[in-house]
Amino acid sequence: MKDFVRKVNYHETDKMGITHHSNYIKWMEEARIYFLDQLGYSYSKLESEGIISPVLSVECQYKASTTFDDEVNICVAVEEFRGVKLVVGYTMTNTKTNEVVFLGKSSHCFVDKAGRPIVLKKQFPDFDKILKKQVSKNMDEK
Repeated sequence: MKDFVRKVNYHETDKMGITHHSNYIKWMEEARIYFLDQLGYSYSKLESEGIISPVLSVECQYKASTTFDDEVNICVAVEEFRGVKLVVGYTMTNTKTNEVVFLGKSSHCFVDKAGRPIVLKKQFPDFDKILKKQVSKNMDEK
């Protein structure tokens, strides 16, 4: 699966000339949406099928700064999925230096448009299988 690569925009930097910390969380979301698209389940497809996946929590470890015009490679992996809650891991690396600049996790649930929890195995078995396969793949790579 292809990683998500993102260039740091000037407006994402702060007075110190480094990327403002809030942008890494936005990049996590961009990378997750890209990852779902790579799996064949774009977020727009999920929403058209009545699935919404809100963020439950976010964890961040800032390892090194990035600056304007740096390219950041974002590797996304499904760390945990048991049918209701999805935990996604993110490793961000500066493409020029190969230095890890950020490690993060986000957890999500799946709900319908009324906000009721969805059990994917029952209601969307194909998507459930794809996510479970990603967990297995991630474990094999470790």
